[in-house]
Amino acid sequence: MLLHEEACMHIIISMMTYRKLGKTGMQVSAVGLGTFQFGGSWGVEFSEADVQAIFAEAEVQGINFIDTAECYGVGHYSEQLVGSVIQGNRDKWILATKFGHKRIEKKTNVGAWSADEVRQQLEESLRALRTDYVDLYQFHSGSNDDYDNDELWTMLDKQVRDGKIRFLGASLSRKDPAWVTYQTRKAPEKGISVLQVRYNMLEQDVDQDFFAFCTSNDIGIIARVPMASGMLSGKYQELTSFDPEDTRAKKYDAQTIKKFQKEVQHIIDHQLPAGMDMPTYALAWVLANPAVTTVIPGCKSPEHVRKNAEAAAVTLPG
Repeated sequence: MLLHEEACMHIIISMMTYRKLGKTGMQVSAVGLGTFQFGGSWGVEFSEADVQAIFAEAEVQGINFIDTAECYGVGHYSEQLVGSVIQGNRDKWILATKFGHKRIEKKTNVGAWSADEVRQQLEESLRALRTDYVDLYQFHSGSNDDYDNDELWTMLDKQVRDGKIRFLGASLSRKDPAWVTYQTRKAPEKGISVLQVRYNMLEQDVDQDFFAFCTSNDIGIIARVPMASGMLSGKYQELTSFDPEDTRAKKYDAQTIKKFQKEVQHIIDHQLPAGMDMPTYALAWVLANPAVTTVIPGCKSPEHVRKNAEAAAVTLPG
């Protein structure tokens, strides 16, 4: 029985594929692990035991890339959960986090963009994550004025030289499309190697020019919200609204939910390959873009992790 289980584990691990994360040279799993949900924003509380089980399955599946942030939960809560799990095997994970905000209560962030504030955030993140360094430190959904703070980038460059940060990135805000364009074009000047954007079949904050620019400048791309916050899972076809405690209630009103349900049903009826489920197809669709390095879906259980990982082995018909 044990031999059979080991053989199955070997097969599962072999399904994961890895891609070079731009000019960083790091080989990251095509399917990563998003941790936004650990902060409680989906209206679900996660314990250390919950996260331990999720990470154990991620390791089995060959996932090596974790994306978290300073403001996922009050007091760096998501980072604390991640840190409690990866201590002792830190070298197995490529760890990305972010800067620029403080979560002061359950649903409220405030900006903190000065060089001194971000330096303090970095130290707090390192303590929460129980590590001496982060592999990728990302500017987190700030304005162009925040982005053009030379003092900030000078400080961050020093942190890179000191070994506390390996590479710099930016998670681009969707509040203003002009910010995405401006910050993408300026990324090489800032020493940014990786950009993170919202990209899925229902919501695309970027166009082909973005992908072409990143490819020509060897900038890695992280696709966040690849399943449109669960709408592309197909399980919300009868939903009329999200629970008020769920952060998605702010993003998707009844009209938007209805619109997305109609689009998802069209995908199910006319695009979904035979024998494939919607979550796998949604992730595989994003990964079919050769410019995308990795997707970072969220998950609530080890089973979600396993299902997400299956998309790495899918080749969609041309």
